[in-house]
Amino acid sequence: MLNLVSQLNLMMYLKSYLGIFILCLTTNVFAQTNFSSNILEKATIGKNANALVKTNEVEIHIQAYNKMLVKSHRTVTIYNETGDSKGQAYEYYDETTKIKTLEATVYNAKGEKIKRYKEKDFLDVAAVDGISIYNDNRVKYLKYAAIDYPYTIDYISEVEHKMTAFIPSWSPLEGHYTGVKKSSYQIFNETDIPLAVKEEHLEDYNIKKVGDYHYVAEDLLAIKPEALSPEFHAYAPRVKVAMQTFDMKGIQGVNTSWNDFGKWMYNNLLVDTRTLPESVKTEIKALTKDASSDIEKAKIVYEYLQVKTRYISVQVGIGGWKPMLAEDVDRLSYGDCKGLSNYTKALLDVVGVPSYYAVIYGGKNIRNFDREFSATEGNHAVLTIPNGDNYIWLECTSQKTPFGYVANFTDDRDALVITPEGGKIIHTTVYETSENVLATSAEINLNLKGGFSSQVEMKSYGSQYRGSDGLEEDPEKDQKLRFKNMWDNVNDLVVESFQFTNDKNEVVFTENVKVSAKLYASKTGNRLLLVPNIFNKLSHIPPRYSKRTMSVEIDRGFLDQDEYVFHLEKGLQVEALQPPISIETKFGSYAISIEDLGDGKLRYKRKLKLEKGTYPKEDYKAYRDFWVSISKYDNSKVVLQTKTTN
Repeated sequence: MLNLVSQLNLMMYLKSYLGIFILCLTTNVFAQTNFSSNILEKATIGKNANALVKTNEVEIHIQAYNKMLVKSHRTVTIYNETGDSKGQAYEYYDETTKIKTLEATVYNAKGEKIKRYKEKDFLDVAAVDGISIYNDNRVKYLKYAAIDYPYTIDYISEVEHKMTAFIPSWSPLEGHYTGVKKSSYQIFNETDIPLAVKEEHLEDYNIKKVGDYHYVAEDLLAIKPEALSPEFHAYAPRVKVAMQTFDMKGIQGVNTSWNDFGKWMYNNLLVDTRTLPESVKTEIKALTKDASSDIEKAKIVYEYLQVKTRYISVQVGIGGWKPMLAEDVDRLSYGDCKGLSNYTKALLDVVGVPSYYAVIYGGKNIRNFDREFSATEGNHAVLTIPNGDNYIWLECTSQKTPFGYVANFTDDRDALVITPEGGKIIHTTVYETSENVLATSAEINLNLKGGFSSQVEMKSYGSQYRGSDGLEEDPEKDQKLRFKNMWDNVNDLVVESFQFTNDKNEVVFTENVKVSAKLYASKTGNRLLLVPNIFNKLSHIPPRYSKRTMSVEIDRGFLDQDEYVFHLEKGLQVEALQPPISIETKFGSYAISIEDLGDGKLRYKRKLKLEKGTYPKEDYKAYRDFWVSISKYDNSKVVLQTKTTN
C-alpha cells in the first residue's frame, strides 16, 4: 500500500498527465481552424462583413427535465471596431447555472497567438442592464482592447444548467454585416421527454440537417441591411427547440401548446401574487364608487397606478418571469413591467373589473409570437381588459401614457394572454392610417426682406401622438432646441414662445409655437423666392440600391395635413405660383396647392398619406421615386415681386 506522500505524488502525476492529454486533444481539435485572417475569406464570405465566424459549434446535452449541459466552441475574426461585439466571449450564470469551462485565445492577423485567457482572467460582474435595480444574474466576460485589426478570438465554454425552460435556439446567421464559414448545432436528448422543434428559412440558405437535432450551415454571406425591410428574424435561418416538460428554477412545467403554457404560467407564476392590504382595497373602492361602468373604473385605477408608482426593472425570481408580489409593489411604489401589470390587475380585481396579464414583444419594430410554436417567448408584460368583442391594452410602466394607448411599442402584434383556462394568442390594437394624424396650421406674416413671424399649431393623434414623449417635462432649452431641429430648414429660426396641451382623454397633443426668422425667402433683385412649406418638409429619401434583395415593409401608415395662410407685407405681390400637384400610388398619395386669396393672402395646403403594407422587392424603386417626388414638390417655390417706388 502506498503511503500518503506517495499517493499524493501519484495523484499529482496523473493530474499532470491527464492535463497534457486533454491539452493535446484540444490542440488536435483546434488545428482544424485557421486562426489567420485569410484574404480570400474576406473577399468572399466576409464581403460586407465587420466580422467573420470561422466556426461556431454548439452541443446541447439534455440530461433530465431539469438539467442540461451546453458546450460551445467559437472562432471569429474581427475586421474592425464595429465588429468587436461579435467576439461574444461571455457566459451568464446564477444559482441555477454553473460555468464548468471558460477560456479564450486571441490571435493576430497572421494567426500568431497574442494571449490566452483562462476563466480567472475573465471579468466577473453583475449582469446589470442599465435599468434594473435588482438582478440576480452575473456574467463573466472577456475584456479585450484591440490594438490592431483584424484579430481572431477562439472561445470555448461549457455551462451546466439546472433549468430547461430556455433551450438555446440556433441562429447561424448572427445579424447584419457578419459572415459565417461554418456553424453547427446539435442536441443530444438523453431523456424520454419529447422535444418540439421549429425550423425557419433553412432551405433559403442551403442549411443541412445531418441527423436528429443536428444542423450544419456553411458559407453564409454577410447581409447588408436595407431600408424598410422585414425584421431580421423574419427571414434569417433559425431552429427553435422547447421541451414539452421543462423546469424553471425548480418549478416543473408542461408545454405542448400555448394553452398549456399559459395555464402553467397562471397556476405557477401568477396565482397568490395579488394580495393587497385592506387599506388599499378600501381606498380604491372609494375612488371608484361613483363610476358608472367598468371602463370608467379602469381609468380611475390606471390613473391611481400612474400617480402612485414608477417603473424600475427587477430581474430576479423565476427566470425574470415571476412578478413581484402586489403588496410589495404597493409598499415600495415601484416595479417592473411584470410587477406593475400584476399590481394593476390586483387593483382591478378589487373593483370587479375583469382583466388579464399578458406577455408580449415590446418595441418600435413589430414582432409577433409564433402561433405554431409555444415556448418561453416575449420581453415585456402588459395588461388587457375585455371590452365587448375587443380588448383594451394597458401599458403599466408609463406615468404619461393615456389609458389604452399602446402605439409604437406594443401595437399591432400578437400577445399571449394568460387566463385561468390557459394561454390565448390575441392581437393588440391596430392604429389605422386615418387615425395617425399630424395636422399643422399656421398664420405667417412675410415681410419685404424675406423674413417672417408665425403662429404655428400642431395637433398629433394615433401613432403620431407626441404626448407620451415627455416633452412637457423637458428643460426649456431642450424644448426650444427640439423645434429648431424639427425646422432646421429655417437657418435663423427664433422660438419666441410655446405652449403644450395634452388631452389624454381624447389622446391628442397640441403644440402652439410662435416663431420668427429675419431671413427665409431668398431675394434675387426685386424678387423673393418663397418655399411655402416651412413646417413639414420631407427631409429623408430612402437610399438607392443597385439590387434590392428584401421586400418592402411599411409597419405603420400615417396622414399629414398642413394648411398655412401667408400674409404678405404691403409691397409684395405674386408673380408665379406652382400649379396644384396630385400623386396617387399604391403606397399612398400626395397633394399640394397654393392659392392666391387676394388682399395679399396666400393659402398653402399639403396632404401626405402613407399606407401600411408589404410589397415585393421589385416595388422598391417605385416607392423611392414616390419619396423623391414628394421631396421635389415640398421644395416648390412661389415667386413674389417687390414693388419699386420712384
